[in-house]
Amino acid sequence: MIRIAICDDHPIVRKGLSMILSQTEDISLALEASDYGELQRKLKNTECDVLLIDIEMPGKNGIDVIPQLKLQLPKLAIIVVSAHSEQLYGFRALRAGAMGYLNKESAPENLVEAIRCVAIGKKFISPALIGIVTDNLIGSSYKNINAQLSDRELQVLRLIASGEKLSAIAKKLSLSSKTVSVYRARIMAKLQLQGNVDIAHYAVKHGLIDPPP
Repeated sequence: MIRIAICDDHPIVRKGLSMILSQTEDISLALEASDYGELQRKLKNTECDVLLIDIEMPGKNGIDVIPQLKLQLPKLAIIVVSAHSEQLYGFRALRAGAMGYLNKESAPENLVEAIRCVAIGKKFISPALIGIVTDNLIGSSYKNINAQLSDRELQVLRLIASGEKLSAIAKKLSLSSKTVSVYRARIMAKLQLQGNVDIAHYAVKHGLIDPPP
């Protein structure tokens, strides 16, 4: 039996994932958590084989916690299940130590396939992610933002582009306002942007946020 942990801050998402898993004979839900702190506490007392984790949760970013989890639980196979496209976060998740990446719009059978795949030690690379991984590994002229910004810089960029104030971003990411300002400066320097308006235009142009209605 493959024992599953789910970490997502949306109860409806956790319920949907658990319903999918309940329809399989070889997969069982071992625990649910709404944030990284709760996940860590529960993992101390519950053995799991595969973790399904979202990227954007209260406190720490999902990709940020993957290396920490792998250090603590090296046998735990991690699949990122996100609302964001593979192009935006897929390669980052694999680079951080995840065994697979799935968009939340994926078919239920893809989730089950991914769980069974990583449970036996294999990476699950969806068709949408194959080209991205290949381009990054062979060092081609692939111009995805992966090559320019760190995970945290990308996160800050998306929040600025969405209209969030620096103080609100600091609170959301559990950082100081000064640190967020440093990230903002790095983003503008790396991408040769002049301010928040340029950041917003860049994010929309490259599909990092949805365009305004």
